[in-house]
Amino acid sequence: MINFDRLEKRWGWLAFPGFLRFYALFHVLVFVLQWMRPDLAVLLEFDRQKILGGEVWRMATMFFAVSQFGGPSIWSVVFLIFVVNFIFMVADGLEGAWGAFKASIFYYMGILLILAGNAFYPVAIPLAGGYLYLSAFLAFATLFPKTEILLFLIIPVQVRFLGMIAGAGVIVQVIGAPVLLPFVVVALLNYALFAGIPTLRGTAQVLGSAQRKRRFNSKKMPAAEAFHTCVICDRTDRSDPYLDFRIGADGSEYCAEHLPEIPPRSAS
Repeated sequence: MINFDRLEKRWGWLAFPGFLRFYALFHVLVFVLQWMRPDLAVLLEFDRQKILGGEVWRMATMFFAVSQFGGPSIWSVVFLIFVVNFIFMVADGLEGAWGAFKASIFYYMGILLILAGNAFYPVAIPLAGGYLYLSAFLAFATLFPKTEILLFLIIPVQVRFLGMIAGAGVIVQVIGAPVLLPFVVVALLNYALFAGIPTLRGTAQVLGSAQRKRRFNSKKMPAAEAFHTCVICDRTDRSDPYLDFRIGADGSEYCAEHLPEIPPRSAS
């Protein structure tokens, strides 16, 4: 298991607080620019041949290419504001749970995995940069499953259900295009390593601990029965270890407080 505290002491300068916020803001910038130049995505998207020909900037701009949510309209602006605010919440949540250093390593790993997937895949994957958002959101939904948001600013819903929907959407996408499976697995590997597997391991440990406790309780010997019991107050030598018990004239057992007095013998 990676010790991020030790890594941070040596490589702490790699931390980029608010990385996902800036990532989202670059998307907003491209969104606005594509309103003015709809063909901008062609200049930004991943193209292996053009990258090898010297257009190396595409290795960075590919993450923001094809980021247009439709033509300029009030609805696209509202949707953009909602999405950006949601991404900010996810970014703050992950940094709060992991710290800026671990969260930054998570994002860097996601970017490298997406680049590797595009570099070795036969064709460029459209909207590949969105997988960084997806991995971050799935991590957030895994760490904070009961957090509620207002869907469409109206409907309260817990993020775990949105995470399930997002996961189901990925599965449907892969079923529809099985050729995408290797890329999806690689692109979401950072989620699996940072959130998915640790959470499953923690859940398994909790369930195992509960099962061991149940087995232990089922095998415990029943409590020993009391040796002395007062017929009046039902106190025992187990409930009151320092209480004295005596046998009465009637053959019953009494505690010292309820022992009946022995009647005096009559004179003959």
